[in-house]
Amino acid sequence: MTEAFRPIACKGVKVPHSPFLTDTRIRRIEEARYEGEEIAGALAVTRPGDRVVEMGAGLGIVSAVTAMNAGPEAVLSFEANPNLIPHIRALHALNGLEDRIELRNQVVVSAPDRPDTMDFFLGSSYLGNSLIDRENRRTEAVQVPTAAWSDVLRDFRPTVLIMDIEGGELNFLAHADLSSLRAVVLEFHPDLYGKDGMRRCKEALRDAGFGKLTKASTRFVWTCVKTAPKQDARALRPDPTGGWSCTMRAVKGAVVTGARINQLSAPSGVITSTGADVPEGALWRNMRRINMPFERPPKVERLEGRWLWGGVMWRNFAHFVVESPGRLWGYDTVPGGVDGILFVPRRPREDPDLTGFRADFFAAMGLGDVPIRVAHKPTEVAELVVPGQGFGLGAITDGTQIFRDFMHRRFGAGIAPEGGEKLYISRALLGPSRGSLLGEERVEKLMRAEGFEVFHPERHTIPQQIARYKAARKIVASEGSALHLYAFCGGPQTEVAILCRRRSGSTAQIARHIECFTGRAPVVIDHLRAVWQNAESPRARLSVGEPDLPAMQASLRGAGFIGEGAPWSPISEHEAQAALGDRYYREAVAV
Repeated sequence: MTEAFRPIACKGVKVPHSPFLTDTRIRRIEEARYEGEEIAGALAVTRPGDRVVEMGAGLGIVSAVTAMNAGPEAVLSFEANPNLIPHIRALHALNGLEDRIELRNQVVVSAPDRPDTMDFFLGSSYLGNSLIDRENRRTEAVQVPTAAWSDVLRDFRPTVLIMDIEGGELNFLAHADLSSLRAVVLEFHPDLYGKDGMRRCKEALRDAGFGKLTKASTRFVWTCVKTAPKQDARALRPDPTGGWSCTMRAVKGAVVTGARINQLSAPSGVITSTGADVPEGALWRNMRRINMPFERPPKVERLEGRWLWGGVMWRNFAHFVVESPGRLWGYDTVPGGVDGILFVPRRPREDPDLTGFRADFFAAMGLGDVPIRVAHKPTEVAELVVPGQGFGLGAITDGTQIFRDFMHRRFGAGIAPEGGEKLYISRALLGPSRGSLLGEERVEKLMRAEGFEVFHPERHTIPQQIARYKAARKIVASEGSALHLYAFCGGPQTEVAILCRRRSGSTAQIARHIECFTGRAPVVIDHLRAVWQNAESPRARLSVGEPDLPAMQASLRGAGFIGEGAPWSPISEHEAQAALGDRYYREAVAV
């Protein structure tokens, strides 16, 4: 650092002295190379009258340059690092920007299960400070308050988003509604989430209708503008209260195909005989359309008769049980009936057999004798009846009334209750590689002592699971897909407690599914001391939750699930590490 600080500027923005300015950084600022790719992108898309949200202000230079050179109506800037806030404010004051840029020391969260605060990890340099703690760096965790993205959308009404949040963009884009934005400037951080995470970020932008501006983009910084045409109401996400989710459409000569590329959102689904998109046939997950429009394939097989569109046949049980049945309600509604139910596979070259749990599930629906086919090649159907998506992940987890009625009428109708009134649903035998609750073997023993039968659903058929769930009057369960199955056959007479095992929006969706279908909300027991993350994957579904057993005991007792008993001792960190090995690292959970 130079001893006598000399005034420096970047594109008309004067930068005051701060301890974060090194000689190299000063030189890059003056040459407009400091955050130069983001600045170039922001100036390429921001217009007079725009309302700009910046996430990850850093030194405050990018938003200041944008405010002074592009003429936006207002700028709302978020920075998680509290140490940077006074220096950013000094920059705003020096340039007379206090009335044009609002600065907040918060983390913006798009997920529905937003905590009040989050850990933010500070290193020796402000560059790379992140919500993600890196093992190879010495860091200090500070608590930073959060803001809901939905509130930002409602209160600020942004049109442009500039985002450099050191890896946090992956989780943000997974849940964020970008529909009101005209442009996005985003820096990727594949060193934190790999090429797969970078691909998923790009998919989220494309799925939201954004296209890359090649001249204003680089390998790691994308400048995007909205390119997709406005969609009609049928192309909007499913609504449990009505709309296309409750309607059916018959399409003669429809062509169906599964995905030909291994991406979450991919060209697949249903088109008309002339190649027009059939948006009612698309699967939606949260804010994302999974089946995207596609061109008619040059070669198609022919399927005669009238078939009901079932949608996507998932191979994984967890997704099968929530994303494959959502259109089955149409089977009871088509005048004159159908010849069978037609699905497409989720992934290319995937062959989800119709035996095992799938056969059991359809039989429990009373559809065991109905022809069910999976179209592995593009197929032209003489007539395809397309019911709307009546259930799934997102707001549609509530289920449409017609779908709930269908499930109540059919699912497990011929299966009698069997078993005790106290049931503990465990994931212990699945192992940590499938996501688990740390020390669940100990929890099993504790629950047995309280008179609960320990039940491992993966060791039982679907009819056996339904029978146990119908018989139980108190169910305690480690959060997982078994509870989705329970929701289809349970009722208000049964009390349910969910033991959180991860930080995920899935917990809230499971709880909502249970409440809407059984008429009784579950008790959510959220007492995680820490989450152990698989070092090879950042995915929440692979994390292992470390429960605070004394607090868990108190909550279960207070909710009436267990009685007075000997105190439950906590799990030691040594015990946890010994159980998981070196592939997992511990992340403390904010209280």
